[in-house]
Amino acid sequence: MAAMASKLRQLQSKACQATQFVSKHGNTYYKEMLEKNKQYIQEPATVEKCSELSKQLFYTRLASLPGRKESLHKELDYVKGLWKNRQDLKVEDAGIAALFGLECFCWFCAGEIAGRGFTFTGYYV
Repeated sequence: MAAMASKLRQLQSKACQATQFVSKHGNTYYKEMLEKNKQYIQEPATVEKCSELSKQLFYTRLASLPGRKESLHKELDYVKGLWKNRQDLKVEDAGIAALFGLECFCWFCAGEIAGRGFTFTGYYV
C-alpha cells in the first residue's frame, strides 16, 4: 500500500510539472503553430467565409465517395477470396484478423463508456 501511495505522489508531482510547463510555454507553442500555418488562416474570419469553407469541405468529401466505394468493393472482393480459400488460410492470418476484431470491439466499448459520461454501470438519469 505504501508503494502505491508513493507512486501516486510521483504521478501528482509529474502532473504538476506538466501543468507548469504548459502554463509557461503553451502560449509560445500556440503562437508558433499559428505562424507556421498562417497560409491556412482566412482573414477576416467572417460567418460567410466559414460557411463557404464548410461547403467546400462538404462537397470535396462528397466528390471522394466514388473512389471510396471502389476501394470498398476491392477490399470486399479480397475478403470474399480469402473466405473461398479459407482452407489455405494460415493460423497467423486468422490470429491477426481475430486481434483486429478484438481491437474494434474494444474501441466500440470505449466509445460507449465515453458516451455514457465515463460510467461503467449505465446512463445518468
